[in-house]
Amino acid sequence: MNSNTSSQPLIAIKKLLKIYKTPAGDFTAVKGVDVEVQRGEFVAVIGKSGSGKSTFINMITGIDRPTSGEIMIGGEPVHSFNEAQMAAWRGRNLGIVFQFFQLFPTLTILENVILPMELNDLYTKSERKARAMHLLSKVEMTEQAYKLPSMISGGQQQRVAIARALANDPPLIVADEPTGNLDSKTAAKIFSLFEDLVASGKTILMVTHDSDLARRANRTILISDGEIVNEYLVRALSKLTQDQLVEVTRNVQPQIFQPGATIVRQGEVGDKFYILLDGKADVYLSEPGGSQVYVNQLKRGEYFGEMALLGGGLRTATVKASNDAPVSVAALDDMAFNQLIATSYTLRTELTGLIQQRSVYDQLQAVSSSLTAKTLAAALENTDSVTYQAGREIVKQGDVGTTFYFLLEGKVDILVKDEQGKDELVNQLTKGTYFGEMALMGDSRRMATVRVSKGRTAKVVELNMQEFEKLIAASEQFKQNISKVAGVRKKELEGSGKRKVKK
Repeated sequence: MNSNTSSQPLIAIKKLLKIYKTPAGDFTAVKGVDVEVQRGEFVAVIGKSGSGKSTFINMITGIDRPTSGEIMIGGEPVHSFNEAQMAAWRGRNLGIVFQFFQLFPTLTILENVILPMELNDLYTKSERKARAMHLLSKVEMTEQAYKLPSMISGGQQQRVAIARALANDPPLIVADEPTGNLDSKTAAKIFSLFEDLVASGKTILMVTHDSDLARRANRTILISDGEIVNEYLVRALSKLTQDQLVEVTRNVQPQIFQPGATIVRQGEVGDKFYILLDGKADVYLSEPGGSQVYVNQLKRGEYFGEMALLGGGLRTATVKASNDAPVSVAALDDMAFNQLIATSYTLRTELTGLIQQRSVYDQLQAVSSSLTAKTLAAALENTDSVTYQAGREIVKQGDVGTTFYFLLEGKVDILVKDEQGKDELVNQLTKGTYFGEMALMGDSRRMATVRVSKGRTAKVVELNMQEFEKLIAASEQFKQNISKVAGVRKKELEGSGKRKVKK
């Protein structure tokens, strides 16, 4: 969102309906949709041929008129304008970029950019030329200014079309398949131009069939059979194809949870996958004794419940609707969820990675609730899980320690050598614990050996010294908790009756 974003949306569409009369009867192309677009947003509009997306866009640009409903743009009732009012409004408030450029073949590049200013009687003659040259410089086309469109490439013509769309400094740009007639390399450059325009404060609606480009926009509006698929569902499942997203909407069971209501409970069998459509949800971990520790908050467009369906079957956390407002979720049962990930390798890979990430986040948050998701993401950006087989040493007593470990799965034994040099068991750590902190907090050398327990494997996430120090610096509470645990463990090792290891 751009910094000059107003509190009022630039586009507010309510109950937009379009019915075409045909010999076979009435055909409803757009079915009472509601949409808001804020100033400074970059919105991709996607949908298969015949979905209604072209009708939707044509009503925004005034090329087509709604049967009923409202289209407010910049506070003006565009839906009620007559042809003359629409032409005058469009000339000053809307820039359109077409798939096939639509440049006038008998006018030079410069004249094509000047034309909208002349038609709308904006700027003086000298100002028009200066402004046109300025816009051509923004799209790197000044050297071609006096050539005809036929003398330049398709990608260059599209750059000129963008400059022309900006001629009258409109707040809104509508681009209808602007990269559809270009090769992928040129399309990427055109898309970068749009990103620069959004950064400068323009609002862009881009119709595209290119799913990869659509994912790079701020938002995606998916239209199917004249209806808009919930955009937060689209955001949560951005790895899916359009067909898969439409199929998901047929299987979801919308549910509402009142403020404070429990959506899933830790320890229960998980049978549904949830996507948060509206409101916020709080995540808690249960502690021994029955108390709950708040670890995270989920927002619209995020999902949860996948860990039980992909993992051991039991919920690993409790999720409740936040206290300030009701929560709306889309729920997929386990059969629909399994069918979905069976047909989408990318989604399964994303979910598997997220499970690992959330496990680490939850453990870190349990140590210190003051660590933010942003801080955790920065610290864990380059980390990955490592699996150790039974009997494998993860750290060795006496070695210099440079790594901090989170135990995601399995069990590990804490061993200290006695006076005869034999390993004796001091402790055993299980899933959700950590180790290796003592050497990183001043002791330097490992005071014990950590070995994977017999008959087990252990999956750990390893943080190097720099990543560990990021967390220590980010949260005084985290530092204090780690220091406290390190102190207790040190006393336990030194007081166990085993030989004390030199620092």
